Amino acid sequence: MKRSSAVIHRVVLAAVAVALAAGCTPDGSGTGTPAAPPSASAGTPGATPTDAPTSDGKPPSPSATFPTESPSDPASADPSGTPSAKRLLGDGDENEQVRELQARLRQLDFFDRAPTGFYGTMTAGAVKKFQARRGLPETGTVDEATWSQLLSASRKPTADELKPATTNKLDTPDPRCMTGRVLCISKESRTLAWMIDGRVVSSMDVRFGSENTPTREGLFKVEWKAREWTSTIYHTPMPYAMFFSRGQAVHYSADFAARGYAGASHGCVNVRDRAKLSALFDQVKPGDKVVVHW
Repeated sequence: MKRSSAVIHRVVLAAVAVALAAGCTPDGSGTGTPAAPPSASAGTPGATPTDAPTSDGKPPSPSATFPTESPSDPASADPSGTPSAKRLLGDGDENEQVRELQARLRQLDFFDRAPTGFYGTMTAGAVKKFQARRGLPETGTVDEATWSQLLSASRKPTADELKPATTNKLDTPDPRCMTGRVLCISKESRTLAWMIDGRVVSSMDVRFGSENTPTREGLFKVEWKAREWTSTIYHTPMPYAMFFSRGQAVHYSADFAARGYAGASHGCVNVRDRAKLSALFDQVKPGDKVVVHW
């Protein structure tokens, strides 16, 4: 009787082993993904994944959930099952999270300009420096690990840090800007500084023409002004226009205000702060110098 019981016991164990092995075999897709576990009510249509038992044989907790991305998804894991870097911010992005990124990097002295909200080469360079300091892959792109470490290393930016009076850091003035009344415009820093006898009176962000319609560089003078003007070539509004070179002018641009550096002008110097330009327009006189330089 004991021998018969032992034989039966061995047969049962073998059957259990076969059943367990069947649950760990690939599903035939070639991905090595385990086959879906049986539902709590075998053969019942409509059984949901949360009805399945867990790997230890216990029923899942009421809050248990299953991942929406498969382990083979490159955004969630590499072949070894280790979570991979997922892009959060990168080149060309323009939004408020980029502005916060720049403000936090500036707190840590990795970004030497005020936030613009646009992710370009300067921001990518600052991110690389931060990543190098923290022992992260130097991609220049913000992933979850980079963002997490940045949050822990910095504090939440204030309103003034996010949107300071002048977004871009002023460039060193061109020598031609150091005397007289001058609109000193730097293509390098993308700024306009209104200067009188070498002193900066006010400053603002500017945008220039594209490669096909470049803004001319050199020494000019304000030829004439128009508070309200519409381009006779492109038929677009040019408020607070101050013309300095054969149709090129400093003027307010609603497109610049809306899109930032994602766009370009047809050769004019665009300003996005309407209030600042309005005040400047009232101060500048025909004959004042205009210097456009790198």
